[in-house]
Amino acid sequence: MAPQHTPALPVLGSRKPSHRERVADALRAALIAGELLPGQVYSAPGLAARFGVSATPVREAMLDLAKEGLVDTVPNKGFRVTAVSEKQLDEYTHIRALIEIPTTAGLAATADPAALEALRPVAQEIVASAAAGDLIAYVEADLRFHLGLLALAGNDHLVDVVRDLRRRSRLYGLTALAEQGRLEASAEEHLEILEALLARDGDAVRAVMTRHLSHIRGLWASAP
Repeated sequence: MAPQHTPALPVLGSRKPSHRERVADALRAALIAGELLPGQVYSAPGLAARFGVSATPVREAMLDLAKEGLVDTVPNKGFRVTAVSEKQLDEYTHIRALIEIPTTAGLAATADPAALEALRPVAQEIVASAAAGDLIAYVEADLRFHLGLLALAGNDHLVDVVRDLRRRSRLYGLTALAEQGRLEASAEEHLEILEALLARDGDAVRAVMTRHLSHIRGLWASAP
């Protein structure tokens, strides 16, 4: 079984997030990674103990996730994680591919090399999280990396759309990949993307991004 870690609460964006927002980000990452299972009811005190925080910000964060449709409120019990159908996952992945592949490939011609290099520590964090089997940290760093790349295109609305689609994704296969020692190979693709962008090779970026996103409905979705 991959080692379980109390996740470091993520920091996304330039504005320093509130504690409630940081808890919500960590919970979203746990949902995406399959650490919180569909149909399961979780109490705020139970999640607070798991994440090493107090129950109040967890309860507030779960209410935010309920507004996003990621969980349902169960009176006097807690919150139930909503299920995502295979059809929904296919649709999310299709939309993401339509947006992320050409936008990221286009950055090969426009992105400032210094801005790309600034994302290298995040790509290395993804690799380190994969090696440690820390799935929540992996998902959180993956989100920061890809949204950071897309932000270089200068379209805030595009970034918001992809952020929402990524939050709704489910990568249940990550646990099996981590246990089998295969997640690091997928993590290395983030460094491949950076190198192709720095080489100004749009075709190579497109090829790696296509392979990378194909894992969402393949290796990362339901690894054996």
